[in-house]
Amino acid sequence: MEITFSHPSQIPGRIDAAFQSEINRLLEKNSDDVLEGKIVSPGDIITDDEAFMRGFGTYKDGEVIRSSVAGSVSVLNKLITASSFRGRYNGEIGDVVVARITEVSQKRWKVDVNSRQDATILLSSVILPGGVQRRKSESDELKMRHFLSEGDLIVAEVQTINSENGLGLHTRSTKYGKLRNGQLVKVPSLLVQRSRSHFLVLSCGVSVILGLNGYIWVSKCINTESEQITEDMIFSSKNEEITDVERESVVRVANCVRALCVASAPINETNISYAYDASLPYETKDLLNTQTAYSVAKEALANSSMV
Repeated sequence: MEITFSHPSQIPGRIDAAFQSEINRLLEKNSDDVLEGKIVSPGDIITDDEAFMRGFGTYKDGEVIRSSVAGSVSVLNKLITASSFRGRYNGEIGDVVVARITEVSQKRWKVDVNSRQDATILLSSVILPGGVQRRKSESDELKMRHFLSEGDLIVAEVQTINSENGLGLHTRSTKYGKLRNGQLVKVPSLLVQRSRSHFLVLSCGVSVILGLNGYIWVSKCINTESEQITEDMIFSSKNEEITDVERESVVRVANCVRALCVASAPINETNISYAYDASLPYETKDLLNTQTAYSVAKEALANSSMV
């Protein structure tokens, strides 16, 4: 027989102090778990527990903490925050992001990462011809627009976050750098799930880069083995030859991502793969229809839940 107690004070008799401490810890953990990920609307009560502190996206109303945005709740060391579904991207060190160059400055580039302010990439934080790490010279600075110019799309990793939440990026690995042979899909950043790898190769021969900032790159399948990387591949802005079959596959996968976004479904490798399979009975262009998109996303989610 299992006996449960709603609070340690309701446990009858005298118990060991260590046992009661463990019960308190479990109760606190459970209360955090209940709040974590909770979906809220503006004005919704998040908690009335005085042990919690309010963070951004929340406000105090008497003895309760309410949400000021429509989004999800996060709890960190008793600090409650609410992140808007349509809010800007808040980066973390190690995040993979897809970004667009907006300005070339002295020894740095400014890039749009769907955040409250542009991120920066230092000249010393990019991989140069030859793929070796070396000190950057004055000639490298003169060639900055040859490496990356305004409008170029890149994939990079968040390396630093300054005191004003400005992001510093780097592309020191051959898997990072300029993007070609595909198209950009923009979704709310909260829909992109963190995973072990954000560089996907689907069974249909399409590469997908899931930027945690909500920018997703869908392209012809590429090989990023370091020994096959050349200067032209790293810095060239010229697209390779793409067949009609490859082009249709790229567009279909991109429309599947859009379909998942329409249904506010989590975007990850599993859901994209199932959405692609569910989309095959439809014409590629029909996936842009809202009703068709919902049907594809619903079938994809149903199949992924059975795994």
